[in-house]
Amino acid sequence: MEKYKNIHFEVSERKVLLRIFDVFFVFLALYVVGVVFKFDYFNISTTNYYWTIVLCLYLLFFGSVFEMYNLQVASNQFQVIKSIILTSSTTVLLYLLTPIYTPVLPNNRLQILIFFFAIFGALFFWRMIYLQFFASNRFLKKVILVCDQDQAEELINGLVTVDPHYRVLGFVNSDSSAKPLQNISVSVIPINELDIFVKENAISEIVVASQKTDGITVDLYNELIYLLENGFIIREYTQVYESITHRIPVQYVSRDFYRFFPFSRSNQNHLYLLAVRFLEILTSLVGIAFGIAILPIIIIGNLIGNRGSLFYVQERVGKNGEVFKIVKFRTMIKNAEKNGAVFATTNDTRITPFGKFLRKSRLDEFPQFINILKGDMAVIGPRPERPVFVKEIAEVMPFYETRHVVKPGLTGWAQVNYSYGATIDDSLIKLQYDLYYIKHRSLFLDFNIIFKTLSTVLFYRGQ
Repeated sequence: MEKYKNIHFEVSERKVLLRIFDVFFVFLALYVVGVVFKFDYFNISTTNYYWTIVLCLYLLFFGSVFEMYNLQVASNQFQVIKSIILTSSTTVLLYLLTPIYTPVLPNNRLQILIFFFAIFGALFFWRMIYLQFFASNRFLKKVILVCDQDQAEELINGLVTVDPHYRVLGFVNSDSSAKPLQNISVSVIPINELDIFVKENAISEIVVASQKTDGITVDLYNELIYLLENGFIIREYTQVYESITHRIPVQYVSRDFYRFFPFSRSNQNHLYLLAVRFLEILTSLVGIAFGIAILPIIIIGNLIGNRGSLFYVQERVGKNGEVFKIVKFRTMIKNAEKNGAVFATTNDTRITPFGKFLRKSRLDEFPQFINILKGDMAVIGPRPERPVFVKEIAEVMPFYETRHVVKPGLTGWAQVNYSYGATIDDSLIKLQYDLYYIKHRSLFLDFNIIFKTLSTVLFYRGQ
């Protein structure tokens, strides 16, 4: 049966592939233009190897900032061209202006144009190949789901909406007592036809939603063992969901999920915590200095657009459930909560025009660097919520207060991956992201969040 399986790439494999060939095609293009056009601004040799390293680092850094390695962007022709233009332009500009570790500016300005178009052309050429070949249906990951029929649509949508190359072709109904449902978007596979379906459709893996194990009958178990023995991958749904969505699926696990939730060892790693705290102090000092520099502009804008107090102070819940006072630039009208506390929404009428600008650019957050310097907050972590909302959400979401095992942050995994939490359902999704961060907390994930935060600011996506 091994011969029937198609080639596919995991999410992480696609991202590595994109990075490797971005660098490869750029250096190949620079080599070719060096031969054809007598381009001598940039050349690769053992004496100037650091030129190559710096260009590679710039390319990967700005590619991350401008979302070149976001698979949804990489699979969309318009968005990826936009990212290529931004990445190549910024990379070339900074490379030309970097002293010592890059070549001296050429006297012939035509060399600069050749340098830019070589990098832009290489990235464009490779990404069009990726769009036409690697992002096509040839490399779809075809999957079968084993679950109860009343869960099927929800479980399938939870996976396929995140990864454009993930396709659930059918499901095996593990609820033998239920009547067949109508209008199911995928095929319902009888147990005795499972191996035939796998063979005919080149299935890559079988995903088992094991919340109700009584639905795994002896016949179904034997079929799964048979497929496993023939080299097919069988995985548990919550593991697949976490690896694809980068969220913890708390709605699919029982209340004793702590048994399955190994908190990141970084939460108790003193060296990691010391390094992070040192960087937080430096970042907060820089942030406060920048905030002071732009304060005159904020004051003028507030006088014209907000016509009220410049700052507002609000209680938020921090680490270990301790309440602290957060400081922000005011973005709403006076008496915005005269009828009681309510969630802010995407197009909230209480937000002033100048307040909308502050939120979109994230400038309203700058006073929080004071909270970071004091130790109430971190740069990265779950966003702190108000006590009234914490109490309300925790009553319907028993895992919610797990967010408080780490310091709240100025930015976080939920903020860079999801829009404003205006409802309880939104809060559940943001909780899933927050728990993923707590579980996988590391310097690598921290830097990933910083890159995504830069993208949020540069693309004016603040809430």
